[in-house]
This record gives sequence, C-alpha cells and structure tokens, in this order.
Amino acid sequence: MRIFLLFSFVFLSQLSFAQDSNLGNWINYFGNKKIDSKWNWHHEVQYRNYNAIGDLEQLLLRTGIGYNLTENNNNLLFGYGFIHSQNYIGNSDDKIEVDEHRIFQQFITRQKIGKVGAQHRYRFEQRFVEGDFRMRFRYFLGLTLPLNNTQMEDNTYYLSFYNEIFINTENVFFDRNRLYGGLGYRLNKGVRFEVAYMNQFLNGGNRDQINLNTFVSF
Repeated sequence: MRIFLLFSFVFLSQLSFAQDSNLGNWINYFGNKKIDSKWNWHHEVQYRNYNAIGDLEQLLLRTGIGYNLTENNNNLLFGYGFIHSQNYIGNSDDKIEVDEHRIFQQFITRQKIGKVGAQHRYRFEQRFVEGDFRMRFRYFLGLTLPLNNTQMEDNTYYLSFYNEIFINTENVFFDRNRLYGGLGYRLNKGVRFEVAYMNQFLNGGNRDQINLNTFVSF
C-alpha cells in the first residue's frame, strides 16, 4: 500500500504544476452491488476537471441494473446516465453549460490469458443533449496484470491498461479514443484503487488526464 501511496503522491505533485496546462484530473468512483447470483446494481460518479481541481469540465452520474448470463464472465446491463458539462467557448474564458440524459445498453465479457485478466465491453448509447438526439457505439478492451501475486487477490499491486474507441452513428464517424495506463492496488475482494494517465484522441486534438479511481463491490 505504501508503494501505491507514493505513486499517487508523485501524480498529484505533477498536477500542482499543471494548473495552466492541458493536463486534467478525473476523480472517479465505481460501485457494484450484488443483488443475488444473477442480478447486480451498478452506480458511478465521475468528477472531471480541466486542471487539477476547481475548474469543472464534467460531472457524470451513471447507474444501471445488470444480469449475469454466467456466474463471473458475462454480464448484460441496462442503464441511465446524467451528464452536466461546462465547455469553454473557443479560446475565451467563458463557459457554456450543457446537460445530457443518456440511456445505454452494454455487454461485458471477461477472460484470463495466463496471468493477464482481459475485459471486453460493448456499449450502445442513446443520447439526449439539449433537445438533440444522438447515438454512439463504444468498444472497451481492458487488461490487468498482477505484480506481486500470481493472480488478483488481497493486497495485490497490478498494472492496468485499456483502450476505448467511440463511434458515432451519423455525421462525424469517429468521436474519440481513450488510451489509459496506470498502477492499481487491490485491498480486498471488494475494494480497488487505481492511479493512471489517460490520453484522449479527439477530432480537434487531444487531452491528457490524470485519473484517480476507486472501485467498490459489496
């Protein structure tokens, strides 16, 4: 745990020198409540800043009900998300506030390749943005590699990587791509932490993010 805290401190120190850069900070909580052997309740809060903190980019609230097709490896989920964004107008210091309501369906499947855990997530979104209706498809591939144990068990440090591509159904086909890599610590079966760097490739350029993630299952 001390290694993880030291790694986190280095990341946060970098944020303190990045107030005027394009380096943003995302503080995320992901929760999963097991209802029974088949059903689960997913919920998450993502607090995204343009800089280290105090310059809100987006607040995302997402929840959904999932159903396990198999015990551990295949899950279908139907969900809803509310997204409040504060976007800068051009190169000015002025912002415009945009609210979005989002319905989504997703399928997650997991597999093991030696020590590496792999997760595929396919998500289809119907987005209601200030009176405008849009649809988008997302594909996520995530990998985890335990470092100090042969598998993901209590008190395990691990490397975490993922890539996620976003595809619109109309107008501009490519929306964005997220490339993510970081260090994680599994405290126990129900709690994990990750500190990571993420780069978003957008149509108009790219943005760097520091991600502080907490995962809780109960």
